[in-house]
Amino acid sequence: PSVELRQRNKTKSSESEEATKEDKITDAPLPQRAPKYVLFQRFAKIFIGCLAAVISGMMHVFYLSAYHERKFWFSNRQELEREITFQGDSAIYYSYYKDMLKAPSFERGIYELTHNNKTVSLKTINAVQQMCLYPELIASVLYQATGSSEMVEPVYFYIGIVFGLQGIYVTALFITSWIMSGTWLAGMLTVAWFLINRVDTTRIEYSIPLRENWALPYFACQVAALTGYLKSNLNTNAELNVKKGTFVAKVMMVIKFYLVCTLPVTLNLIMKMFIPHKENGHMLKFLEVKFGLNMTKNFTLNWLLCQESLQAPSQDFFLRLTQSSLLPFYVLVLIICLLSMTQVIFRRITGMSQKTAVTLEDGRIGGRPEIIYHVIHTILLGSLAMVIEGLKYVWTPYVCMLAAFGVCSPELWMTLLKWLRLRTVHPILLALILSMAVPTIIGLSLWKEFFPRLITELTELQEFYDPDTVELMT
Repeated sequence: PSVELRQRNKTKSSESEEATKEDKITDAPLPQRAPKYVLFQRFAKIFIGCLAAVISGMMHVFYLSAYHERKFWFSNRQELEREITFQGDSAIYYSYYKDMLKAPSFERGIYELTHNNKTVSLKTINAVQQMCLYPELIASVLYQATGSSEMVEPVYFYIGIVFGLQGIYVTALFITSWIMSGTWLAGMLTVAWFLINRVDTTRIEYSIPLRENWALPYFACQVAALTGYLKSNLNTNAELNVKKGTFVAKVMMVIKFYLVCTLPVTLNLIMKMFIPHKENGHMLKFLEVKFGLNMTKNFTLNWLLCQESLQAPSQDFFLRLTQSSLLPFYVLVLIICLLSMTQVIFRRITGMSQKTAVTLEDGRIGGRPEIIYHVIHTILLGSLAMVIEGLKYVWTPYVCMLAAFGVCSPELWMTLLKWLRLRTVHPILLALILSMAVPTIIGLSLWKEFFPRLITELTELQEFYDPDTVELMT
């Protein structure tokens, strides 16, 4: 009987526990939906930001088109004179585009480019692979497939594609800075700095067919997509579920580590798989000679070492970035992010307790995955740009984006104010004020100093004509 009593007591206690659990579940408050005005506010913010991003890209395209027309009087030139405006060695890329359009068929054009014996004397080369003519192939296909031959000349179609890509480039930088800071004001400041420092951010004004004018927009779109993924999928959902130890959370953390740490290495290995080793060897040998690890008598490598774009940047480069206030704010943002990253890493190593959900009041901007990724990325690109001047066209747009994000981010100012331990004013209120006041002051100063110069460049008439080259080519 005692055993039966115990079993009855156990069943009663288990039933009572289940009943209490059910009561707790029913009594637990259900997650409330966001009010309609909050949803409308979010929608309006996203809509205005997207509209500003698209308008910024379109305005950049219109500016490039107007400046190009004013500089070269492009619409008043004959076809040969227009092609002369493609300055530098990159003009040869446009000639391949013309060859594709003149070919009787697309297959025949591909064959002639892959068995090219006109570029290098007494040698047949695969020009598509060795000179990376894939953009010209795509442009020629689009020109013929869309029936544009009846509406626009080939040169205008080619230029229009490149200018359109530059608009996408600026829009991607806008979106990246917006995602990181949470405000589209950072995107507008990014575009402003990009235009003002365009001598160091792009070479589109010097020569349109350059390979970087095709590649950098694609690179910027990749960075924007990766930034959005790191912030939305990893910085919120995954980190909130890590403590639960779920399998999905662990998988998400592994993906985050892969994206942040191993993605560049993986891309490098993939490139080596698809690009022949002989073509990679020239670049590796050049870097060895550039850094003093080896010596060579090869004419091509020594010729490359004499090129201006492969030298270290001059002092004028840093002076221009300082005059536009870009470099000082970039250094400030980079130092704060680096110190915050070091602080977060130290706390994790020492085992100090940390919140899974980082709020504005915490002031830990260095704990966000997308910030870690961009800080490491900009340091690597900056290190290369300090050695090879041509890489500044990859690094300087990154500087514009990172500096604009920093001055517009309340979390960055909160991190700084928490270190200073101000007691007179509430840190959160002061951080919000600084995140609005500082970029506004910067924008007004840039508008006052540099906007008249941009207008002057579009209004003054320039003359570009090279009679000797025209006579030689005719």
